[in-house]
Amino acid sequence: MYRLWLIFAQTAAVLLAIFFVVSTLRPDLLSWRPRGEIVTVREVAPAVIADRSDSYAKAAEIAMPSVVNIFTSKEVKEPGHPLLDDPMFRRFFGEQLETKPRRTFSLGSGVIVSPSGYVLTNHHVIETAEDVEVALVDGRKAKAKLIGSDPETDLAVLKIGLKDLPAMVFGQSQHIKVGDVVLAVGNPFGVGQSVTMGIVSALSRSGVGINTFEDFIQTDAAVNPGNSGGALTDTSGNLVGINTAIYSRSGGSLGIGFAIPIHVASQIMEKIIQSGSVTRGWLGVSMQDLTGELAESFDIENLSGALVASVLKDGPADKAGIKPGDILTAIEGKSLKNSSEILNHVAALPPGDAVTVTIIRNKQRQSFPIKVGVRPRQR
Repeated sequence: MYRLWLIFAQTAAVLLAIFFVVSTLRPDLLSWRPRGEIVTVREVAPAVIADRSDSYAKAAEIAMPSVVNIFTSKEVKEPGHPLLDDPMFRRFFGEQLETKPRRTFSLGSGVIVSPSGYVLTNHHVIETAEDVEVALVDGRKAKAKLIGSDPETDLAVLKIGLKDLPAMVFGQSQHIKVGDVVLAVGNPFGVGQSVTMGIVSALSRSGVGINTFEDFIQTDAAVNPGNSGGALTDTSGNLVGINTAIYSRSGGSLGIGFAIPIHVASQIMEKIIQSGSVTRGWLGVSMQDLTGELAESFDIENLSGALVASVLKDGPADKAGIKPGDILTAIEGKSLKNSSEILNHVAALPPGDAVTVTIIRNKQRQSFPIKVGVRPRQR
């Protein structure tokens, strides 16, 4: 009996020792222990979009189908080796070392502005292109026809032959304010359609040196290469601008982007569709803004207006008697602040009309009737 009890005690001790070792080193081998820790989490209930005051998903959903990717290509012949110009070299080697043409590709964005297929984009997106292809967000693609472009505002109009096109609704860009939230939709760096958000940083921004005629909306919504020609929308998904350029030292967004207001772009677009180009008024003068130093040299106190720097011979202003050194202050009685405002105002005048221009010459205010000419087309 004692021997049996001793065997039982030894067996129990060995089993307990094994259990202790296993539970310490490999507790996962014990079937009655949980394999992993059970974590309890709290999850928010599904929300309706209308309940999210901080979301712009609805605006993006409205705008994105109307923004297209634009792919352009052109055949470029690279210069050959200088020895190819040597007649003796060519006699022995012929055309063997001639470089073959290669195709270059670039990309940008555009906005469908009409169900009939008109697409608004930037002139610099398509200016050197031989072939232009438009890709919609729904996967459809089509070759695009160039209707016309305007280099001086950097706008161009394309047309595609697809049906059931989602045209974007134009917003009231003349009523937006600094601080309004805006969305930029486009194809940055070719990664695919993207939406960024920011605010309107400034209005009527001119003197940037990008276009001849400038009246930009400035925004800090991220705009990068490839966004050119894309949409700037309000928080309802309505089009308020065409993204055109960025101020950048690195090539990427630094929070300073420029868009052409849609109320300006739509006027240019209508002229391009009607005639293939834009006709503007012209006086035949070059101007510069008045600075404190210039005002002091002319002994005037008012900095409003612009100094006539030069007058084109036999141009409208020259025929009317305008001279370099005159200070142009008003047209048809409307006071104009600077050279950019004067340039935009003159461009809107119908060629052939006679207008009264007010200048200051030798501290004396004078008026001259001028017959508005046609502004020469710029390359």
